[in-house]
Amino acid sequence: MDSHLTVLLALTAVWLAAGWLADGLPRMHRARALRRRTGWVLALTLAGLALTAAVLGAGLSSAGATVADRAAAGLTLAVAPALVVAACTVRRVRRLGAGAAALASTPETPAPYGLRASAAHPLIGLPVQVTGLAILPAVAAASAPEPLFGPGVTGPAITLGVLAVVAIGVRHALRHSRLVERAAPTSPRAAGALHV
Repeated sequence: MDSHLTVLLALTAVWLAAGWLADGLPRMHRARALRRRTGWVLALTLAGLALTAAVLGAGLSSAGATVADRAAAGLTLAVAPALVVAACTVRRVRRLGAGAAALASTPETPAPYGLRASAAHPLIGLPVQVTGLAILPAVAAASAPEPLFGPGVTGPAITLGVLAVVAIGVRHALRHSRLVERAAPTSPRAAGALHV
């Protein structure tokens, strides 16, 4: 196995694990479980950012076709979503962790819908998952023989990738919207109609 493939596989594993854990944040019904899961997401996200930056830095500082250069070239698609993770996701996950920690004094404290709606925000899960998915083409190219990837495969692969990202984004947006509706207080008129 090539060394740059090992590096890309490790990065992919970290980002996909962070994305999988981030996807499960809104399903945490207890504040303590939400706080614990948020800590894991934050740790894996920061590790993914640090490893990505280290590989890119090593690739930029070395000359020639070294392992670092080949691994850094494979991260071209992942740079933009990783920047969104650094700019938006890390801050949101920290705030989510602080909110869950404030409620996690006892093990059975339920996580309110407002906190779960914040956990379902598309800027938490989507950029992390897209970053992991953006490394997969480089892993596939590094691990497959040359004849499998030609000019005829590029167009359908890009289309499939874009459709996957759109589907993930729509799923996050719908789940966030549903939890925001549950968290919204009922209007005084509706509450008055229910009060007898």
